[in-house]
Amino acid sequence: MKLGYTIIYVADVPKTVAFYEAAFGIKQRFIHKSNLYGEMETGETILAFASTEAAEMNGLAILPNNPAGPAAAWEICFVTDNVTNAYELALSAGCQPVSAPSEKPWGQTVSYVRDLDGCIVEIASPIQG
Repeated sequence: MKLGYTIIYVADVPKTVAFYEAAFGIKQRFIHKSNLYGEMETGETILAFASTEAAEMNGLAILPNNPAGPAAAWEICFVTDNVTNAYELALSAGCQPVSAPSEKPWGQTVSYVRDLDGCIVEIASPIQG
């Protein structure tokens, strides 16, 4: 078995896809004509967004993300060689700062922002093994 998708339930799929293109420089793979589902070009594991309406259609009880409240207990992480530039791009696109880039004891540079839905996004350098 392998991880195929990470799906984040959001209020507005097209708006979130456009936001991720602007804030993190990743490209849209597609948005379904219903606007209830979309995917991003993120490599082997797909980052996808589905509407909260789609969760209800599938019989899923979810607690919607809330940018004004505490973040959910998960994050996604984008890896880059230039964390500072990526962090600044995310802020300029409307992300809320959580923590500025800082070097961790293991040598990795890490920063955190919240996206337009209030989700935590880590922006980090590769871990040196």
